[in-house]
Amino acid sequence: MRTFAHHHPSSTDMRNRAIIFLILCLILTACRHSDTSGRGETIPLQYAKGFTLSQHPGYIMADMRDPWDTTRLLHRYILVPKGGEIPSSIPAGTQVRVPVERMAVYTSVHAAMIDELGAGSHITGVCEPQYIHRTGLLAQLASGHTTDIGNSQAPDVEKIIDIAPEAIVVSPFENCNYGRVEKLGIPIIECADYMEYTPLGRAEWIRFIGMLTGKERVADSLFAEIERRYNELRHRVAEVENPPTVLAEKKTGGTWFVPGGDSYMARLFADAGADYIWKDDTHSGSLALSWEEVYDRAREADFWLIKYTDKSDATLATLKSEYAPYARFKAYNAGQIYGCNLHDNTFFEEVPLHPDRLLQDLIHIFHPGLSSADTLRYYHHMKP
Repeated sequence: MRTFAHHHPSSTDMRNRAIIFLILCLILTACRHSDTSGRGETIPLQYAKGFTLSQHPGYIMADMRDPWDTTRLLHRYILVPKGGEIPSSIPAGTQVRVPVERMAVYTSVHAAMIDELGAGSHITGVCEPQYIHRTGLLAQLASGHTTDIGNSQAPDVEKIIDIAPEAIVVSPFENCNYGRVEKLGIPIIECADYMEYTPLGRAEWIRFIGMLTGKERVADSLFAEIERRYNELRHRVAEVENPPTVLAEKKTGGTWFVPGGDSYMARLFADAGADYIWKDDTHSGSLALSWEEVYDRAREADFWLIKYTDKSDATLATLKSEYAPYARFKAYNAGQIYGCNLHDNTFFEEVPLHPDRLLQDLIHIFHPGLSSADTLRYYHHMKP
């Protein structure tokens, strides 16, 4: 039988081991501290994929992913509190002193989000005010507190200089540039929230807007309520058997654009307990289809939802007069067509932040027996 001899270490061995152990502990501790100071403490996001947030001593870092090339950053913002010193070890990025108290905003969507946080007075300039419906912002425009700075594609640079914003909030598109505005030295805040694939992912951008405007707690509370409401509605119809089929939109010229199967609207249809005709498609944007392709696949759809812009609400008769073959769809003959007239509608202003409101409309349409709403907010049942 083999035996193992016992070795008793000398005091010198023990001292050497203790020294080595201490050195290892110091190395590990140093590594851990340097890693934390480099990456900061992650501020968790539940749904949004387009940006990340991290807290560092003296600043917050917001990294915006490029939605058209997810291997690179679109922009990095370093949010430094006003009145505080700028840390010496601050990383490269666009520095923004927060809260931003004077801002120019290019879209009615972001203006509405800022206003809902109670920071509407921070908006000193907006593009295309004809798309704004919020009474507080309209009053600011009327009083001169907020200036119309023109078209979002070519804003009036002189007016921007006059209002002296501390930051400019924009909605970027692929390979865009901001012309003369970029040369003003004013931080341009690129919010690509519209590229999020999920309704709650897009709504969660309110938390970044809250950090910009000093309304973090309001934003977190507001988003938590939107999330609670959305999930409560979604779970209400989750077990529905035989979900109804749904077709979306109508043709424009010779092309019929429908939401892709991995799009924002496709997710809303699914969460509303509907069976979207193109749910198996993998595109996150729109599909450009011919009349024949749509009719072949969707002629038996139970419901048909259409967004359009007109001075008066469309009817089944006006739809048929526009294109007679529309009357061949089952949804047309069953009177199950719902329209959303964008002419004087808050759909685009509200839905990005409040997908729960649109989800409630959809559930009311598809499953009226499971709806707690009395009326529709955005859609109307098309009359004969």
